[in-house]
Amino acid sequence: MENQEKVHKRRVRYSGTHPKSYKEKYKEHNPEKYADTIAKVIQKGSTPAGMHISIMVQEILDFLQIQPGMTGLDATLGYGGHTKAMLEKLEGNGHIYALDVDPIESAKTKERLANQGFGEEILTVHLQNFADIDQVVKDTGKKFDFILADLGVSSMQIDNPDRGFSYKVDGPLDLRMNPEKGDSAADRLAQVSYEELIGMLYENADEPYAEEIARVVMNWRKKGKAIETTTHFKEVIEEALSTIPEKEFAEKNRKEAVKKSCQRSFQALRIDVNSEFEVLYAFLDKLPEVLAPNGRVAILTFHSGEDRLVKRSFKELEKLGIYREVCKDVIRPSQEECIRNGRAKCTKMRWAIKS
Repeated sequence: MENQEKVHKRRVRYSGTHPKSYKEKYKEHNPEKYADTIAKVIQKGSTPAGMHISIMVQEILDFLQIQPGMTGLDATLGYGGHTKAMLEKLEGNGHIYALDVDPIESAKTKERLANQGFGEEILTVHLQNFADIDQVVKDTGKKFDFILADLGVSSMQIDNPDRGFSYKVDGPLDLRMNPEKGDSAADRLAQVSYEELIGMLYENADEPYAEEIARVVMNWRKKGKAIETTTHFKEVIEEALSTIPEKEFAEKNRKEAVKKSCQRSFQALRIDVNSEFEVLYAFLDKLPEVLAPNGRVAILTFHSGEDRLVKRSFKELEKLGIYREVCKDVIRPSQEECIRNGRAKCTKMRWAIKS
């Protein structure tokens, strides 16, 4: 029997400090091993693949005033950057509960934090929607001294083409925070009515070309053309805006208008698929009953719809005496942070203190 020569398969060359392909960025996916590469990517103002740079960490810590022995909740675990900063403030004494509906990323984050010394004795991670914060209190019997909710989509989800969150790369049109539950964005577009789609685009993202986009979606469906990928949906938007005279665009040109419509339309579809407004309503409604007296809550929002809901809830509950103090003006990240991390630019922080 002849010996078969083993063929060595070369790894794709890591081209430069920031390769274009998500899967080729193997150094960025291993921050512990390639710390120098990670530092270079961040220095450029980019977010390394598979990572997420937490926003307004110092502002959050300054407000929450975490002390050893406290019990807290990170309602949106994500990559765990905020969680780690809050855990460090406990100095090994106290406990943080963390929620996330993403089974893929939450498992990675739990393992990462455990390897950094934050095990189950100080951190409990639940695969759970933050609309169910009352259930955590029922299970533990303890109310929270501090709560953080970062309502943004994590960079790990945005950058991974398999998750379908970005129009910039081709991938399945999914957009679900938990890809194991519910209908994908492609499923929604295959079922939604013309009037419902217009409402979705307008109400969730103030999309000015909602009618044109909805019309093209319906035409594709009539022709039997499936909208199954991020590229397909981008093509729908390009087609919808192709017949509009250049002079009617509020943006500088058609290309810029398409880019903005893609951003808004993907946002609108993501909000719908994940029932984000309904979840936020439930979270805000249940907040007072899970906060301890003098407990503090900070919320980061990333678009006007979210911010309006948070602002309204805080003000109404302050008038009722449920919160003794709420922020009067929205807090923004510093100019320096926005330069370091472009994804911080649209962030708004609001806070409230329980009576």
